[in-house]
Amino acid sequence: MTDQIFRKPFTQQEPIPEAGIEAATEILRGGRLHRYNTLPGETSEVSLLEAEYAAYQGAKYCLATTSGGQAMQLALRAAGVKPGTKVLANAYTLAPVPGAIFATGGVPVLVEIDADWHTDIADLRAKAAESGAKYLMLSHMRGHIADMDAICAICAEFGITMIEDCAHTMGATWKGTRSGNFGRVACFSTQTYKHLNSGEGGFLTTDDADLAARAVVGSGSYMLYGSHGAIPEEEVFQRVRLDSPNCSARLDMLRAAILRAQLPNLDANVARWNARYQALEAGLADTPGIRVPPRAAHEGYVGSSFQFQALGFEGRVLDLLDACAGRGVEIKWFGADTPVAFTSRYDSWKYLGEPPDLHQTKSVLATTCDLRVPLTFTVEDCQQIAAIIRDEALRLGALEAAE
Repeated sequence: MTDQIFRKPFTQQEPIPEAGIEAATEILRGGRLHRYNTLPGETSEVSLLEAEYAAYQGAKYCLATTSGGQAMQLALRAAGVKPGTKVLANAYTLAPVPGAIFATGGVPVLVEIDADWHTDIADLRAKAAESGAKYLMLSHMRGHIADMDAICAICAEFGITMIEDCAHTMGATWKGTRSGNFGRVACFSTQTYKHLNSGEGGFLTTDDADLAARAVVGSGSYMLYGSHGAIPEEEVFQRVRLDSPNCSARLDMLRAAILRAQLPNLDANVARWNARYQALEAGLADTPGIRVPPRAAHEGYVGSSFQFQALGFEGRVLDLLDACAGRGVEIKWFGADTPVAFTSRYDSWKYLGEPPDLHQTKSVLATTCDLRVPLTFTVEDCQQIAAIIRDEALRLGALEAAE
């Protein structure tokens, strides 16, 4: 054991690439920040970004939005969710997901998670059968991708439209297929702590022409949709353009320029995140009281955050986290009764009404610990973080044994 202190902040991101800074500066000098404020014959930064991200994702259509949450709202509306529509959703997620369902008038039907933070397949099938819900908002929460073969089979069996929340899985794959390419439509986030950083922002991708057109019009395109970078033919817009409410969810030129500069580095950064994740995983292996669930060999994950279960410290998880915080290691806990910063549990979203008693989910979250892994950390930093967590787990374990 050591008394070393970790001294780097867990919220510091890498700088924007110089190409992005230069492009943003040029836009600021020109003063034309709105995505439709272009000169004749000019293609906007946002439209270029949409085409580039569609190509990266392997999707026919892409819409850039003001946030991942707005992408989800647009996706739900464009897919057909109306007031009173039931929407299946895994109970372990972050507040923008139930917020998006609620904002569209949908009624969430919350599904249990399993011990490894995946959507529980048996409970999903049971809830699909008993609720009659025809929509599923599937969150790949904290980058953990569930059994997509089983989930797709359930959706096919019950005629369910899947919307994928890929805020934590941009760049990830499952059995070689990109996350986001399993459902009818996918949503991504470019909020500061995600895999591309524009402060706020997001994408919607789909191969469904009607859905794409409705989302573009709904994002606030007015009748300027023809300038977008990855959209269906005009005849599709003619069918839907007067039926989609304007939600003013457009991305601006400044953030698009910042994102375009980062996109070419995404796959290289996935490898960098995973090297750091694996250093944490190795450092905590066989630590008494701590479990790090193994990742499936076919899961091409993105280790931009790291989770472990403090199974040996039930009822004393906060003691472990406080001890680590005293040595500079900032760990979040998903078991609190009330929201803390970005972290919340499903039964704290009071606007949804009386929450169901999801005993399995509560039990898993009671020991779920989470930390960010920014690329400003080195592999050696992550080894030090793991050593500190391990030290404090052993200390606390020794104290418990002595009591």
